[in-house]
Amino acid sequence: MTHTAAIAGVIVFALAGLDVPGETKHPGRREEWKAKYVRPASIPYPRDNPFTPERELLGRTLFFDPRLSATRNISCATCHNPGFAWSDGLPKAVGHRNAQGSRHTPTLMNLAWAELLFWDGRAASLEDQALGPIASPLEMNRSPEQLAGELACNAEYRTLFAKAYPGEAISPKLIARAIATFERSLVSGISPFDRWVAGDESAIGEEAKRGFDLFNSKGRCANCHPHWNFTDDGFHDIGLPDSDIGRATNLPLPSMQHAFKTPTLRNVDRRAPYMHDGSSASLEDALEFYDRGGRAKRASLDPDIVPLHLTAQEKAELLAFLHTLSSRDKPVEIPRFPR
Repeated sequence: MTHTAAIAGVIVFALAGLDVPGETKHPGRREEWKAKYVRPASIPYPRDNPFTPERELLGRTLFFDPRLSATRNISCATCHNPGFAWSDGLPKAVGHRNAQGSRHTPTLMNLAWAELLFWDGRAASLEDQALGPIASPLEMNRSPEQLAGELACNAEYRTLFAKAYPGEAISPKLIARAIATFERSLVSGISPFDRWVAGDESAIGEEAKRGFDLFNSKGRCANCHPHWNFTDDGFHDIGLPDSDIGRATNLPLPSMQHAFKTPTLRNVDRRAPYMHDGSSASLEDALEFYDRGGRAKRASLDPDIVPLHLTAQEKAELLAFLHTLSSRDKPVEIPRFPR
């Protein structure tokens, strides 16, 4: 195409009110948006359970030890596998004696910043959350009190607990505190997107940059996935047609019917399938779901869930952007289990 023809094409698109191919609609706002996605400098830990290397080691050992389950063959890492970005790659979780749960396994990534845990927000902290799967008959099916007693009979575990929490008796509460300390360390690494936000313009491509613009404008994605961790920690009915009422189980408000916690989008391309019910097999499927404005229309549907009318090019740009959120994290070190 000649230079004159290219200019003519731009004029035609502009007069028709259409987007000029390959150009952003929001050149002035991109820097403003980028400023909202700067990573935090440190991991927050609660005052009553501050980080120590000994607590992280104890929590990591407990997390990967299958003896925490009744059958001795399921660990926390069975459903929260580092190879699947701390999920399991299944539509719905599978637990004790192959019992299938009713929801998809959420990632544990970046939960140090989370305000409420589980898809329905029933736990107020990682310490509150940690014992839930252990005690659940559908998951690990283990009495926390019996587990604490068994660990107290193990000399090597007694040593690990004594170093992590000197002077404190082994108890379900202490088990939960140790696991929570380890889980807070599960932070996604520096991604191409982070390098771009930090000033490296070559870190991501132009297609992904336009996808970022769409993410913050026409796509409405940033309304629920803002900030560096790409979640508002809120609960929304996105229009999935199932009978699970989600957050309303614990907070019976009309707006919380069928509402589920917004997951982080960090490393999202490694966490298929998607949604609380695992119904979207790929990122492409998830994007199509949002583009058509969900599938179930009801009073509790979030007002941001509307048909988006994205073009094929815009969908490709959004997907290109989402891929920039994945980091190359160092391999997880599996600890030696006490004999």
